Amino acid sequence: MRIIVQLYSLLLLICVPVCGGLQLDVKSKDSICAATQKIQRGIMDYYWGSTPGGIVGMFIQPYYWWEAGLVFAGMLENWYLCDNMEYNSTLYESMIAQTGANYDYIPSNQSMTEGNDDQGIWGLFIMGAVERNFPDAQMGNVPGWLTMAQAVFNTMYARWDSQHCGGGLRWQIFTWNLGYDYKNTIANGCLFQLAARLGRYTGNSTYLDIANETFSWLVDVKFVVLKDEANVFDGAHIGDNCQDIKGIEWTYNHGVILGGCAYMYNATNGDPVWETRLRQILGGARAFFFRNNIMYERACQDNKICNNDQRSFKSIFSRMLAVTSVLAPFTRETIDPLLEASAAAAAASCSGGKDGETCGLDWTTGSWDGYYGLGEQASALEVIQNLLIHTKAPPLTKNAGGTSNGDPGAGLGTPMDNVLHSRLNIGSKDRIKAALITAVCLGLLVGTALWMVI
Repeated sequence: MRIIVQLYSLLLLICVPVCGGLQLDVKSKDSICAATQKIQRGIMDYYWGSTPGGIVGMFIQPYYWWEAGLVFAGMLENWYLCDNMEYNSTLYESMIAQTGANYDYIPSNQSMTEGNDDQGIWGLFIMGAVERNFPDAQMGNVPGWLTMAQAVFNTMYARWDSQHCGGGLRWQIFTWNLGYDYKNTIANGCLFQLAARLGRYTGNSTYLDIANETFSWLVDVKFVVLKDEANVFDGAHIGDNCQDIKGIEWTYNHGVILGGCAYMYNATNGDPVWETRLRQILGGARAFFFRNNIMYERACQDNKICNNDQRSFKSIFSRMLAVTSVLAPFTRETIDPLLEASAAAAAASCSGGKDGETCGLDWTTGSWDGYYGLGEQASALEVIQNLLIHTKAPPLTKNAGGTSNGDPGAGLGTPMDNVLHSRLNIGSKDRIKAALITAVCLGLLVGTALWMVI
């Protein structure tokens, strides 16, 4: 069986240039970047933010706000991997337009509908800008990307709900939205991964502690079931104490948890505990979401019932597989063949539409399957461009080339913050400032008291 799989994958690699679809040589940067350039042009067909009547930072309906964060994160990676600056202005404009008045990615246009998972996906996008040294915006009082990522983390962690199911984030932020009584993996997975990435980047162990707490909760509540081929389920309702677990499994849930484990493994210098967890999560990813080494969305693809959101999930899954192979090199021999076969198959699917280069949903058919949309384009983009993941430096850290300006207290004290973050490890400069302010305040109090006595 293994020989058949290898022969099938090899046939796809050879067949792409002659069997239709994008011309792709999986070993050539020029070929990969030329293909992704065409895919991104297809993505921009759905973006009207730069035209009259459009909203900067959002794609046309029916695509939701969160998917913009997902897609732009892939385009930022293309800037990094392919040295492609064509869409830098679009990225800058979108990142600033959607950050919100408090720079925490709760913009006014989403103030009635935004969920924890939505904010989390944008947070991971902005953290990518930090780790890839996408230059901070040089305009007015706009803070650095790191400050914004920290604001997302702080406001998300402020919503940690210990009163139901022993902890965790709810799916929704606002009480009036359907799903406020539901706790799910993607919201908590985003918090887990963002905490892991901030801990690795800043060297602040408190972030890693919170990442560990979040992951442990996911395991305790059985949203993540650790075994050789680990399960990552969707979520459950608080009314049943999170016992009514929705057993459906999605690539994006699995991918976000996988990536978080890879960051924790790297941040802890290869801790055997995180190595074991990473092997288990990767084992599940390989078993559940690949057929003949080609990625597919098992829960909906075969039955042709994937909605607009679900048709984009393979994009972040591809990105997380790739970064895992960098942060945890022992996984590379498993992941590289999966990405190569999937990229070749995705390129073959990009043979539809009037341009003959529109990407499809089902990559296992060897051609376009008739589906098209923003999610299909984004997924093909990420799986193909991540063939270059080992040609560039790993995600940066503050002490290894990172330049973005941060603020560990960002987002605290905003209307959305109702939890005291005494656990946050504030840096030495902040402690000095706090000590000076305290000394001044005490001096004023003492002086006032003496004046009154005299």
